[in-house]
Amino acid sequence: MKRKTFISFLVILALLLAPVVTLIWSGLADQIQPADVALVLGNQVYSDGTLSPRLQGRLDQAVTLYQAGWFPRIIVSGGTGKEGVPEGTAMKKYLIQCGIPEDAIVVDNEGVNTYASAKFTANFLQTHQLKSALVITQFFHIPRSKLALSKFGVSPVYHAHADYFEARDFFSTLREFPAYLKYWLLPQEDESNAK
Repeated sequence: MKRKTFISFLVILALLLAPVVTLIWSGLADQIQPADVALVLGNQVYSDGTLSPRLQGRLDQAVTLYQAGWFPRIIVSGGTGKEGVPEGTAMKKYLIQCGIPEDAIVVDNEGVNTYASAKFTANFLQTHQLKSALVITQFFHIPRSKLALSKFGVSPVYHAHADYFEARDFFSTLREFPAYLKYWLLPQEDESNAK
């Protein structure tokens, strides 16, 4: 009886961990191809305007890929946190300091969540008769970001993860699976419930 219980426990554990492992693998296996734009998703900006290490890691990846010629424009998308600094504006400032031309940067300060950022990007691509995007964010966030972009018809969507890791990534990764399912269930035009 104990052996059957233990085997059942292992099967349930494997079923629970399989989606998380898949999410991690998908996020770490960068798919870098030429794209019309890069979308760098926002993260915390401190009250003095400096970037959190997570956000700086995303932008550093964007700088490297831009300089390698993978895309001609970078969309920086984020909201304004409790610190009161618009993320998109702070991201643009950092990119300019890194040598990215100002006219290659598109700012979206209304990207309050991944879904809103995806909607802005899709609208930008459609307005400029462009198609493809390369999303840059933390590894665990990539599958949901790609899903959000696909809901607005962006295709193809490539991706690259920020080369920055920290202990809280473990909890963020566990949180991503239900967040992904939530996005998967959202209708294309309904962003009111997206976070």
